[in-house]
Amino acid sequence: MVRWEPGAAERLQKAALELFATRGFEQTTTMEIAESVGLTERTFFRHFSDKREVLFSGQQVLVDAFLAGVDAAPPDASPLEIVASSLRSAGSFFPDERRAHSRTRQSVIDQNPALRERERHKLASIATMVAEAMRRRGIGEVAATLAAESGATVFAIAFTQWIREGEQRSLTDIAAEVLRELLTLTATASERMPR
Repeated sequence: MVRWEPGAAERLQKAALELFATRGFEQTTTMEIAESVGLTERTFFRHFSDKREVLFSGQQVLVDAFLAGVDAAPPDASPLEIVASSLRSAGSFFPDERRAHSRTRQSVIDQNPALRERERHKLASIATMVAEAMRRRGIGEVAATLAAESGATVFAIAFTQWIREGEQRSLTDIAAEVLRELLTLTATASERMPR
């Protein structure tokens, strides 16, 4: 066994994803993941608390990208303009070279109910943090919550489209298109709402 080698966490993540995709998440053990890259199970647990964390370890970086977008929005931006800025920032977390990895990761998540629940929780947490950041900017409670929850939904829809086979558009472009669709729907609905 290799005692120490740089990039152990990345190697473990890559190996785990390959094993999850070929053998199944439940059928793959942490020992098998570690051994497949010449490491010990103990080394695995130095980097990840459990095998789910291999799939969710980048969550804070993604949250930070969303929040950076909130901070980058102009001071007079509307709630949905802040969401648009947040989505652009988060889109930068997913360059084209991550598409294949993201596609495989999502297929593993889609096959496991507990992982799907964890993914939904991740999106809900992002929406909560974005709403809190918007409230700190002076956006009211309801508007901040509606905008942030809408942004999380837009992101989820855009991400699903981005990982489809044959998709070439950037996640940022897809998210902008989905957000425009939401704005069209809300404009149409507000025109038809009784006063």
